Amino acid sequence: MIFDKIENSSRYAPISARLAKGLAYIKNTDFTGMEAGKHEIDGEDLFAVINEYETKEEKDCVLEAHRKYIDIQFMLSGSEQIGISTLYKQEPVKAYNDKDDYALYSDAMSFFQLKSGTFAIFFPEDLHMPGVIDKTASKIRKVIVKVRV
Repeated sequence: MIFDKIENSSRYAPISARLAKGLAYIKNTDFTGMEAGKHEIDGEDLFAVINEYETKEEKDCVLEAHRKYIDIQFMLSGSEQIGISTLYKQEPVKAYNDKDDYALYSDAMSFFQLKSGTFAIFFPEDLHMPGVIDKTASKIRKVIVKVRV
């Protein structure tokens, strides 16, 4: 997992060409006025999903992991807590869904705050639980760039 400010995103470009392209997309795109939903960047290899939702209590959120895609989650507005853990031999509580590329888990977590202007990169071995209330429930808007592994 990587967590940083968008101004520092070029530090992570050497990891892969697709990751670099996804980070550049976030840094160079004006998301004002873009509708929620899927936005193509490079077919199914690289695309963005703009999400808008209300943050929830931890008990109402899910800990997930992906196999096909790396997530770059960039907060456009608002703030949320994200739970994190490392995938290490845990058995999923909901089996992997190949079509939607996720499995759900239950595990002890640490939390960090994702706020406007910051991003997190979650690799397939990173369990993550987005959408958790940060102090008070609020509406957030963020973009998730899906980067095929």
